[in-house]
Amino acid sequence: MREVTEEQLRACFVNATRRELEQLPMPGLHETIWDEREYLGWRGERSSRIGYIVHWRGDELVGVVVRAAPGGLRPGIAAMCSMCHSTQPATQVRMFSARLASLDGDTGSSIGTYLCEDLACSHIIRSGPPHLTSPARIAARGAALLERLERFTARVERATREARGG
Repeated sequence: MREVTEEQLRACFVNATRRELEQLPMPGLHETIWDEREYLGWRGERSSRIGYIVHWRGDELVGVVVRAAPGGLRPGIAAMCSMCHSTQPATQVRMFSARLASLDGDTGSSIGTYLCEDLACSHIIRSGPPHLTSPARIAARGAALLERLERFTARVERATREARGG
């Protein structure tokens, strides 16, 4: 992923309200190792149920605000993140929904998907035994992750635009 600025982040969210943009908590941009990320994902400090996912689509930065479902999956079972396709304990995967919102407010609809609880799929695909973390394997997993993420954000963007009547 290419480096981003605070101004770029504030301008890129396709489903954020004005209030969400005003209160947008910034991740540690100067501490980020950009070469080891397909996207930037972080959770809010004030409201840990809110998360933010940002990625480059060509030369355009695209962001989606997501909300974690209350509660989680049943402990003791496995679950798979729909972005990185990593199977993990169910307590580390959660249903997130992207509200379809305009700058003026919520439209009442959302699109959901299962994601890593900490939104750190870029780290997940780089960890594991050596046969799963070769440079070629990480590149392939990263490309597939980014493709799935682009499809998800495109669905949110398209549905938000339709919900606004445009």
